[in-house]
Amino acid sequence: MITTDTHQDKVICPKFEQSFAILGKKWTGLIIDVLLDGPRRFKDLSQSISGVSDRVLVERLKELEKEGIVTKDLDDSCDMKSGYCLTEKGKALKNVMIEVQEWADQWVCKID
Repeated sequence: MITTDTHQDKVICPKFEQSFAILGKKWTGLIIDVLLDGPRRFKDLSQSISGVSDRVLVERLKELEKEGIVTKDLDDSCDMKSGYCLTEKGKALKNVMIEVQEWADQWVCKID
């Protein structure tokens, strides 16, 4: 959260800053959004996200795994032999993603 001190300078919480560092990378939001609909194999993720290269997709998935947002080698809760799904930590981003979409719908101009 952003707060102000007695000198009216903004002080940014390190956790807030780290959250944006994680989620603000290109393609990360789209990966999370696709996985909110359920588990996906790598090929399905790649096809669902137009424009992302396989190399970058692998990189982002590894970063999300490291942060505990995505898991690979799915367990019994995911009915696929291999692929990716959101962890509980990742699923907790659902409302954040909805809010960002609502904000974008109201304030972001269409990009051609």
